[in-house]
Amino acid sequence: MSKRKKGYLIFLWMFLLLSISGFFGAFYYYFYRNIPNTYKLPVSKEETIHFALPVSAEVYKESIETMGTNNVIKTTPAGSITLKADRLESYHMDLKLFGTIPVKTIDLEVVNDIKVYPVGEPIGIYVKTQGVLVIGVGDVENVNKMTYSPCANIINEGDYIQAVNNEEVSGKKDLIEKVKSCNGKDLIITLRRDDEAVKVKVKPVLDKSGDYKIGLWIRDSAQGIGTLTFVDEEGKFGALGHGINDVDTSELMEIENGGVYKADIVSIRKGENGNPGELTGVIDYGMENKLGIISKNTDVGIYGTLSKEETNSLTKGAIPIGLKQEVHEGKAFILCEIDGESKFYDVEITEINLDNDNTNRGIVLKITDENLINLTGGIVQGMSGAPIIQDGKLIGAVTHVFVRDATKGYGVFIENMVLMR
Repeated sequence: MSKRKKGYLIFLWMFLLLSISGFFGAFYYYFYRNIPNTYKLPVSKEETIHFALPVSAEVYKESIETMGTNNVIKTTPAGSITLKADRLESYHMDLKLFGTIPVKTIDLEVVNDIKVYPVGEPIGIYVKTQGVLVIGVGDVENVNKMTYSPCANIINEGDYIQAVNNEEVSGKKDLIEKVKSCNGKDLIITLRRDDEAVKVKVKPVLDKSGDYKIGLWIRDSAQGIGTLTFVDEEGKFGALGHGINDVDTSELMEIENGGVYKADIVSIRKGENGNPGELTGVIDYGMENKLGIISKNTDVGIYGTLSKEETNSLTKGAIPIGLKQEVHEGKAFILCEIDGESKFYDVEITEINLDNDNTNRGIVLKITDENLINLTGGIVQGMSGAPIIQDGKLIGAVTHVFVRDATKGYGVFIENMVLMR
């Protein structure tokens, strides 16, 4: 065989291998992008999932009761899969290409139909941390102008201080007082670190002002403005669409308690490309302005319970939630209060990421309403939690704005929020 012919055959084999690799790469990308790892199925309703490939499915439970009737889930093979379950259960579904090649396992969860009341009103938020959050470790200059770092390599950024010498710490001021009154003796500090209790010993330093210090930057609370997404008939609410993270550590704050309050928007800084805008509001933290309590801070929002009076004023016009498989590209609305009244504004959903690793970025949307663009320039800080409505269903909440294009942003699927309440 000539060298030329041999080289040609090698080229053909390489081209074939690359083509096959490209096919399987595109195939797995399709499954990653378009088929979620988890799938919520409404109880007693038939749903069909359509695939662009000849895929079949096997649905099963890891365990079943040894007596009683079995709950049968219905499937049809090849290309499209029809599912129906008549009671609340959890299943696994194995997808196979051509009926033989395993490609993905999906967790199926059967859920009730849910209706909630979309809100879209601005709220003032105040939360108190569980313990005192360490946001940085610094130096202390003593009376002899020598610099020490008492907590270096002992206490870490992101730790929560819970007690000093076995006495509970109630907050930032309490911790400072406990250190000041130590008379230079070693302190046994109890921390919560990665969900574990840790005890460390720290030697305070008498600083140049005559106070004992340990060289920590600390925080015990956070506050700001966001948007109330929904409330149910029992007064349970969800807001923001993302968690409250510490501005210095970027970690999700572990909260002890908190409250939501009336907020009045007093000014708007319009968003521009490269410079996100912001809603500026006035919050009165008086008890008469408190709307409810915050009980939970999660990656997909904050949760709590509104007062009975506030619940009664908001629970009008309940609508069903749309599960993420119902969301589609095209026209939708967001509900938010910018100029004193909650209004619907036109948006377009441009992209859907059913299995995005970041749960707050499942929906990509673009503001198309000229009135809102004239008011705010697009999506601005303070609009986090604004309900997204499509086809008469609540499908998500606004979470982020694109820095380079203020008219675009991300949203979280509402099923991720509502089922956490």
